[in-house]
Amino acid sequence: MLDPVMLATAFGLGLLGGAHCIGMCGGIMAALSTTLPERSNNHHRLILLLSYNLGRITSYTAAGIVIGSLGWALQQQGSNIITGMRVVAGGLLIAMGLYLANWWRGLIAIERIGSFLWKFLQPVASGLLPVKNSRQAIFLGLLWGWLPCGLVYSTLIWASTSGNLVQSGMIMCFFGLGTLPVMLGSGFLANSATQLIRNNTTRSVAGILVIIYGIWTIPGPHQSWLMSMVGSVS
Repeated sequence: MLDPVMLATAFGLGLLGGAHCIGMCGGIMAALSTTLPERSNNHHRLILLLSYNLGRITSYTAAGIVIGSLGWALQQQGSNIITGMRVVAGGLLIAMGLYLANWWRGLIAIERIGSFLWKFLQPVASGLLPVKNSRQAIFLGLLWGWLPCGLVYSTLIWASTSGNLVQSGMIMCFFGLGTLPVMLGSGFLANSATQLIRNNTTRSVAGILVIIYGIWTIPGPHQSWLMSMVGSVS
């Protein structure tokens, strides 16, 4: 059964991590929106942008399914492994909360993990520019979904701890959907999109909520304390 809290958290991570997404993929989005002939209207531009993001989110989902199956296999080894994976998941959520609140940027170091693979994919992706049709945009998105990104990798590792390949894939899908508003905005009005998600108060509140969820994810006595605190507030 899918966990709505995990899916909502994944969507929020994607939405509020959009500033980093623009830094990583904003150039591609701008290229997609400016390589059409002058006679093309916004409808055609939107089709290209949606096609690119369809490919990108498909790559995220596929990666989630693959790593989710590995996570499921690990969890079959016993309760100690499950506990360890939950600790890892909680730690990553705390790190992502700190990242969203802009209090710590350590996640960017994880991007080195995918640098080796990207050396082979980058020439192929660059060869698809300028994009002339939606099929080409989808293929570019499929490749660009593997661009080294600390936030994506951290979410992917967190997704693997769900112990369910379907849930893991859906977590990555919802994460991708969360990035969609900002990525589409970067194709038309990059400044407006970034200003919306760079509000310090919004990022701080979102970061704190993700940190609390990360602490709750880690097994321990604090879970009952957090639940009682939430119950008293409600």
